[in-house]
Amino acid sequence: LLPGCELTASTKSYTFQVDKEDDSDHILALSVVCLTDGAKDECNVVEVIGRNHENQEIAVPVANLKLSCQPLLSLDNFKLQPPVTFRLAAGSGPVHLAGWHRIMHRDDASFEEDDDLSEEDEEELPPIMPAKK
Repeated sequence: LLPGCELTASTKSYTFQVDKEDDSDHILALSVVCLTDGAKDECNVVEVIGRNHENQEIAVPVANLKLSCQPLLSLDNFKLQPPVTFRLAAGSGPVHLAGWHRIMHRDDASFEEDDDLSEEDEEELPPIMPAKK
């Protein structure tokens, strides 16, 4: 998805999935959803279809774009876990989606948090003093 995908009247959905045998952790982040050249002045609703914590499929609208009032929406790296489907639920587009995909390998040392703090690393905090009246 790094360069993005485009949803149109003829291509209403795009699914991002990873290999089922891949044991890495994948994060997909949606940054921007915007109308592109050729869009009509109509409501274009983009949904994200994924799975919740009970493994049930859910569809959530994430953008409602209209050329005359809101042609672009920044989603501030809205994080999703693949597999995920983006669907043009209403409108004819074209709607461009852009974001990034990060792979975190489980054997990567930077993935693990270092919980061992030596006493030298801890700094003594001064006691909290009562407020002056």
